[in-house]
Amino acid sequence: MSATSCERGDKPREECGVFGLFAPGHDASRLCYFALYALQHRGQESAGIAAADRGGEIITRRELGLVSQVFSENDLRTLAGELAIGHVRYSTTGANAWENSQPVHVFSGSNGSRRELALAHNGNLINALELHEQLSGEGVQFSSSSDSEIIAAAIAGGPQEQLEDAIAGTMARLRGAYSVVAMTRDRVVAFRDPHGIRPLVLGVLEDRAGAQRYCVASESCALDIIGARYLRDVTPGEIVTLAEDGLRSRMAMPSARGALCIFEYIYFARPDSLMGGERLHAARGRMGAALWREAPVAADLVIAVPDSGNAAARGFARAARLPQDDGFVKNRYVARTFIEPGEELRRHGLRLKFNPIPEVIAGKRLVVVDDSIVRGNTTRQIVGMLREAGASEVHMRISAPPIRHPCHYGIDMSTHEEMIAHGRSIEQIAAELGCDSLHYLSLRGLYEALGVEVAEHCDACFSGRYPVAGSGAATGKLALAGSSPRTG
Repeated sequence: MSATSCERGDKPREECGVFGLFAPGHDASRLCYFALYALQHRGQESAGIAAADRGGEIITRRELGLVSQVFSENDLRTLAGELAIGHVRYSTTGANAWENSQPVHVFSGSNGSRRELALAHNGNLINALELHEQLSGEGVQFSSSSDSEIIAAAIAGGPQEQLEDAIAGTMARLRGAYSVVAMTRDRVVAFRDPHGIRPLVLGVLEDRAGAQRYCVASESCALDIIGARYLRDVTPGEIVTLAEDGLRSRMAMPSARGALCIFEYIYFARPDSLMGGERLHAARGRMGAALWREAPVAADLVIAVPDSGNAAARGFARAARLPQDDGFVKNRYVARTFIEPGEELRRHGLRLKFNPIPEVIAGKRLVVVDDSIVRGNTTRQIVGMLREAGASEVHMRISAPPIRHPCHYGIDMSTHEEMIAHGRSIEQIAAELGCDSLHYLSLRGLYEALGVEVAEHCDACFSGRYPVAGSGAATGKLALAGSSPRTG
């Protein structure tokens, strides 16, 4: 196993999570820190917080690393204020460099006006290159290769006097997926693309006197950790303003065909988060039960690939009336590694993340449940380890359809060549993975298990149906060197 294969396993990666709040009477940066801690699963390469007191200077702290590594107690004291936004990031085609960490902090303007702005973004623009060229032609100097800086520069340089007007004008120029939190010295503003591809939720935080303060986050689990109550999703095309006068809403763009990423249900969001009004843990259990109905198999034991396959494995085992056990121990303290293991470790098989338990596995016909396969590297190794531990049969069951198409909206699945399912039959994939049988949950079975409408979600990575016109032509355009825009 090379360092690259350690780094790039079978799981799709999303770029980031965002959080923002306006909370006089609260320690905003501390609340933001813990909210980002809850969103750490959405990005592990960098973290950042921008904070300010009303009317005061915006202070930004951002660095490569996990939330717990980036911020110290002294950092949070330095970031004291009533307003704060935060970001955790996973890079896709963009470099894992400090310059691409967020929030971005810009100070620019036009027509004699100047606007200071900090901004954090989850998503990916398919017209980033075009916007980069337009703004560069207007004299904007970029310091990063992130499309988040493009959004910030367009807003900060907008001719409109009011921030919300500048955001609305910028939204009309953007194409792709974006859920954004931004702040000036006196307000936090959040907005979402008209398709609602990436999630964004609104919550309320009450102080001891009963005053209500509002916050926004990529997922409801970030609200739970700080004691905030989920109110609703930010509507696609909506701008919400959190300020001294409370909560204000404005529909800046007509809501288009709903296209919430279906992978949020399958893998990205935490199982304790709300999606479509339901905890995802229960929905993932139903996906496992649907797998059993579609592809029953004679077996002795159900095991999960931890942790992503846990809920679906329990659902499969209940439906099949089969016992379930832990077949692997997961090393939960392994981050992404760029260290070459060397020939000796490669020869013995570097078990960086999972170690099988032979006493559970030996002699058993196993059903192994996982949520998805992108490249097949890790799945192939898992099947091999189970064989070595004595499994008599290995039947893979995947609680998502085969991934056959690139994502252009902020997930690390950019080329057909990376995908084991592209151009291969299920039988060919099973042979390549070395398992006795393989079944992916059908797209129809997925929607039935989730109880959501096909017309309101993006499933392009499975079906090839992209909700934003021109998405197919975007492949590779952002993977440029130097200061060209990268996914942010």
